[in-house]
Formats: sequence, C-alpha cells, structure tokens
Amino acid sequence: MPNRDSRADLPDVRDGLTHRERVVLWCLSELQKARGDRHVPTGMLYGSVVEHIDMSIADMQRILVRLVGDT
Repeated sequence: MPNRDSRADLPDVRDGLTHRERVVLWCLSELQKARGDRHVPTGMLYGSVVEHIDMSIADMQRILVRLVGDT
C-alpha cells in the first residue's frame, strides 16, 4: 500500500469534511458544470477523482454514501 498522508483523513474544523471528501465534492461540482448541471455517472466521477488523489472505488462509494446519506 502506498504511503498516504494521515492528515488526509482528519476532518477539517470548518465543516467536518476530510481532504478526500472535499476532492470528491469538488470533482462532482466541476463535472456537473461541464455537463450542464446533468447527473454525473459514478464511473465518470471516479475517473476524475483518481486524477487528483489515490482512492479505491470502495473508498469513494463510502464517501458518497456518507455525504448523501443512506436512506
């Protein structure tokens, strides 16, 4: 497993988001803008996220469930 900055998993005091969650949200926002506010397929989002940070599919799915909520 590659070395990871342990600070990336600490929540920010401003809003409680971790660095990894912030990257996922930023990529989602950028893709939505590029697609004219249409829904973004998960595969497309994952492709954009891994351009910025090393993350498994399962990690991203856990982040999405946490952010969206599991109802």
